[in-house]
Amino acid sequence: MHFSGRFGDIPRGKGGLALNHASMNMETLIPIIVQVVSGMMGGGIVSSLVKATAMKLLPKLLSGALGGLAGGSILGSLLGGAVDPGTAASSGLDIGSLVTQAVGGLGGGGILTGIVGAVMNALKK
Repeated sequence: MHFSGRFGDIPRGKGGLALNHASMNMETLIPIIVQVVSGMMGGGIVSSLVKATAMKLLPKLLSGALGGLAGGSILGSLLGGAVDPGTAASSGLDIGSLVTQAVGGLGGGGILTGIVGAVMNALKK
């Protein structure tokens, strides 16, 4: 199904969503989701263990998600499993790269949540 619009023909998939296979595919999206979810988990773990990072739910989740993206990307690039459309499509979704993304996300989310919590507590005083 095609939609002819202002910018030419746009291929449409199920539900009318625009599909752009060249820029985003599942091999790219799954590791990013793993990083975000594991980063939120890491942020929650750190905030529950360290009472100095007592903060509300939204800052905890956001800092965990952003830290998870950063940590997963950094660890993935150091170990050779970077989330890049070219490398992700060629390497596939193997369990080793997903574990690397999850571990990096947990660590990055925990670290950034700890930093944000410490800064927020310092600003309250």
